Amino acid sequence: MATKTKSKTSIKGRKPLWIAIVAIIAWLGITSIAGPTFGKLSTVQENDNAAFLPDNAESTLASKITIKFSDSSNDQIPTLLLFLGDVNPATNPAKLAQIQSYLDSLGSKVLEESGKPLSTYFVPGLPLAAIPSADGEAALVNIPLNADIAQERVEEKPVISLIVEFLREDLKENFEPQSLTTHVTGFGGIFADLFSAFGSIDTTLLLTTLIVVSIILILVYRSPLLWILPLLSAVTALTLGGTVVYFAAKADWLDLNGQSQGILSVLVLGAATDYALLLIARYREELHHHESRYEAMRIALKGVFEPILASGSTVIAGLLVLLLSDLSSNRGLGPVGAIGIASAMITVLTFLPALLVVFGRWIFWPKVPKFDDVDEQLSGTWAKIGNIVEKYPKRTWISTALLLTIFAGFSFTLKADGLANTEAFTSRTDSVIGLERLGEHFPSGEGSPVEIVVKEADVAAATAALKTVPNVSFVEPVVAGQRIPGQPTPPIKIVDGQVLLNATLKVAPDSVEARNTIPQIREAVHAVDKDILVGGGTAVQYDTDVASRHDNQLIIPVVLIIIGIILGLLLRSILAAALLLLTVVLSFMATLGVCQLVFEHVFGFAGADASFPLFAFIFLVALGIDYNIFLMTRVREEAIKIGTRKGVIKGLTVTGGVITSAGVVLAATFAVLGILPLVFLAQLGFAVAFGVLLDTIIVRSLLVPALVHSIGPKIWWPSKLQFEEKK
Repeated sequence: MATKTKSKTSIKGRKPLWIAIVAIIAWLGITSIAGPTFGKLSTVQENDNAAFLPDNAESTLASKITIKFSDSSNDQIPTLLLFLGDVNPATNPAKLAQIQSYLDSLGSKVLEESGKPLSTYFVPGLPLAAIPSADGEAALVNIPLNADIAQERVEEKPVISLIVEFLREDLKENFEPQSLTTHVTGFGGIFADLFSAFGSIDTTLLLTTLIVVSIILILVYRSPLLWILPLLSAVTALTLGGTVVYFAAKADWLDLNGQSQGILSVLVLGAATDYALLLIARYREELHHHESRYEAMRIALKGVFEPILASGSTVIAGLLVLLLSDLSSNRGLGPVGAIGIASAMITVLTFLPALLVVFGRWIFWPKVPKFDDVDEQLSGTWAKIGNIVEKYPKRTWISTALLLTIFAGFSFTLKADGLANTEAFTSRTDSVIGLERLGEHFPSGEGSPVEIVVKEADVAAATAALKTVPNVSFVEPVVAGQRIPGQPTPPIKIVDGQVLLNATLKVAPDSVEARNTIPQIREAVHAVDKDILVGGGTAVQYDTDVASRHDNQLIIPVVLIIIGIILGLLLRSILAAALLLLTVVLSFMATLGVCQLVFEHVFGFAGADASFPLFAFIFLVALGIDYNIFLMTRVREEAIKIGTRKGVIKGLTVTGGVITSAGVVLAATFAVLGILPLVFLAQLGFAVAFGVLLDTIIVRSLLVPALVHSIGPKIWWPSKLQFEEKK
């Protein structure tokens, strides 16, 4: 009879084993398809700021008209060659002649990667001419790169980056021996440097993130094998999410830029590893209580399914609120991130359990969990922390809340009014140095003027009005032909009764000061005619900042409402949901305060992008609430059995290690963003990393448990659990 029972048990055990094996084979099949597709993700990026603005933005409306002026700067990416040295035409005409000779031959030089002459990429019909500065110490050349090449690629690399790289090397070879210093700058040079920075997302960022996560997992599990399974699950989730995003972007269902792709990688790897840590910790706990690993996994999945689903849904909901954004780049990040989080949830709840049950208990070696009904989590560091919270709950929550409030006070001084393109890099690139040196010899706005569309009859009045704006250096209309020094000026070009005026600024066209000049320009010309349109690169950046501030005011309250509703439904309590929401918002404000102090006094950043508070909020609140969800769902589970006050201490004790480990993983993955030479991503990486650690170490470990312990069973109001305190 015993043999028969054993046989039945054995047969019963094979079914879940075969299900797990089939699941693994299915996932490996998916990965074999998704892997190569994920590698092509960067080929569907869109990095044009102008394309992200809403159709009703004034700069967008202006661009629809300025494009009709076919020989205007609107059709080209201003790419400036700056020559520094003695080029005074009166005292050293040979140097200027040498530069001009070089320019005459430049178009015939071949770009090796494409096999085409450079002239293929120039706006046709525009001669290249060197313009000496008034002091005779610099010469400036505008290379009219056709705007159509902005998204063109050769060998998976942006053509504009290849051209700028070629120009920099070629200029050094030809002019440095002649004691002339050269720089390639302007929007073309800046775009090329940005593309180069984003290009490292595919390799450097992803590889570094994987190495960091691997090291942390090895330290957490202290096992030579176990760390491989959550890492494999996270990578599988990333390839799945990246593949879905690739096809969606290719079909123009969403916008993907380099920034979104970088965030997708760290978000998926971080979130998937977090979910995996939670599942493995609960599975290990259940292996002590169940002889069958299949039964242990069934119970573990039942215990973590709801918090992982609620956590993922909260992040997805927060990200999808970005669809309300005025900027299509933000709208694109919403579904991109949501797809990534959904992929992380699906993978961890299906692929990882299959891997764990197939490998069995030995995968935990050398610390293999035995069937001994021992709860190993009820001792150690977190038990001591639980005892402190239980003994001094009021003192704990008051001191931690006070500390967070002090930090939060500095958040109101955060300077998030935008960054110049030259301030967008953490390192000094050639384009940044070039712009700085250009401003020493020419009007800083040279090569990238503000574009004003006016009626023919209003040209004189609009020009006069523009000259009253403090930062405007000079104004000139676009002419029907090329301005050649010493030759008569061609007639003004008129298209559909309209004229395009170019206003060159005294300040760098990408600077915050230049952006703040746009409303002054608009006010001046609108006084002449309210239908005059002001556009150009500087106006695009100004309108982008305005749209970002609008998004902050609209999206942040909506996200808070949605997260509050999800928490209320999950915990069946209005009071608990409100309390958790308040603690996370306080944590967010404290993080912004610390960011202000660190950005200004440690990193020396000039400020932050206007969209920084929104991105920081989305990730900190949506991800920060995860750890409170993991804690409070377990507290509620224990409160039903042993009461709220004892339940919160046990919940803190048994989840402390895994949640802190998850926080460290997520913080580390976002901190990796700092290796990219872009200030925005470095700032976002620091903010999320610090904020997540603040949440896991202070808010979730001390503030929330102490508050719940102090309030007691009333925390579950209005559910019946508030009346069911156990003795």
